[in-house]
Amino acid sequence: MGKIKQPDLVNYVIHAFTAGNSDFWLYEYGVLEKIKKTFGEIDYISHPIDFQKFTSYYNKEMGENVKIEARMISFKNLGSPSFLPYAKKITNELEKEISIDGNRKVNLDVGYIHHTQFVLASTKHWGNRIYLGNGIYAEITLMYMFGEWQHHDYSYENFKDKEYKDILEEIRSNYMIKRRHI
Repeated sequence: MGKIKQPDLVNYVIHAFTAGNSDFWLYEYGVLEKIKKTFGEIDYISHPIDFQKFTSYYNKEMGENVKIEARMISFKNLGSPSFLPYAKKITNELEKEISIDGNRKVNLDVGYIHHTQFVLASTKHWGNRIYLGNGIYAEITLMYMFGEWQHHDYSYENFKDKEYKDILEEIRSNYMIKRRHI
């Protein structure tokens, strides 16, 4: 019989994509300040990424003629992976709070990096997702094997992309340094 032990702490991240200029929504509109109230100090924000090259799914809600930009955001403090369903509920509430006329202008996909995986939370069931409770599922979107991020057939197209994997590699490297200091 295996011995039950505490799980490793993980590095929470948010994949934020916005209707139009991400600087406006994250900085001027105050989304980062709202995020920090729950997740704490931010230690990494990626450069803007053209999210529309991967999908047009969000254009109807965010605006047909609006460029959608994405950023990956990482937090300084490590946390328990068991916080993931609560984190997803918090980001969903924040999305509602900053919606305009019932349409999201900012989408906040929360997940975490562990040294072996990148996990995203979802409210949608699918065959590759595990139910965590409170209406939230977890998906192992990427696995870290043989020194690099490996995607799965079911991984979202953006997370299969080298640009995203490079950003997640940088966040993972910072996470590995943080792990040594706990």
